[in-house]
Amino acid sequence: MNYLANESFDVIPQPSDLSAHHPRVLVLYGSLRARSFSRLAAEEAGRVLQELGAEVRFFDPTGIPLFDNGESVNHPKVKELRKLVTWSEAQVWSSPEIHGNMSGLLKTQIDWIPLSEGAVRPTQGKTLAVMQVSGGSQSFNAVNSMRILGRWMRMLTIPNQSSVARAYNEFNEDGTMKPSSYRNRIVDVMEELMRFTYLTRDQNSFLVNRYSERQKEQHALHAYSRI
Repeated sequence: MNYLANESFDVIPQPSDLSAHHPRVLVLYGSLRARSFSRLAAEEAGRVLQELGAEVRFFDPTGIPLFDNGESVNHPKVKELRKLVTWSEAQVWSSPEIHGNMSGLLKTQIDWIPLSEGAVRPTQGKTLAVMQVSGGSQSFNAVNSMRILGRWMRMLTIPNQSSVARAYNEFNEDGTMKPSSYRNRIVDVMEELMRFTYLTRDQNSFLVNRYSERQKEQHALHAYSRI
């Protein structure tokens, strides 16, 4: 049986169809501390992204409710987050490592992002960079967990990542990052995020086109046509 029979695929966009606007990047961070190192790392990444030509927006998680299976879906912070996610073409997630994992605050933000809203899939096919900060020696537990989340959200998580050890030593009083191999890695990661975003943002419908989902749509259309 030829599973491609009667199948049609989206055509890859031609150069004349490619987006001309600056890549739209949403940055999420996972701590509300006054001097949050995950936020400072995220802000450093944001400055780098702007230098590279991105339009960058941050979501302030202050006041976002715990995920409650949708009961607070009309909360202003939830609406704001979902609007920013839909707007974005790429995302950066920055979290402290707490008990060997990402923070609950970052996980709460991700939990509020649906896989689909009607015909819109807010995260599917969008690029993602993951970062973490640690109070002790270098670790990769949080970024590894965020990679699992990114895959679950059907995002294209880039290969490179950032993990800043002993973060309290890495930032100036004004919040900017001191020159170091850790800052160099953040620049590397943001460069890679931009490259992958340019390569994939106009190929989204082609890259995430799934046979099983097309079958469901065809069955639904057939059932509707018989009404």
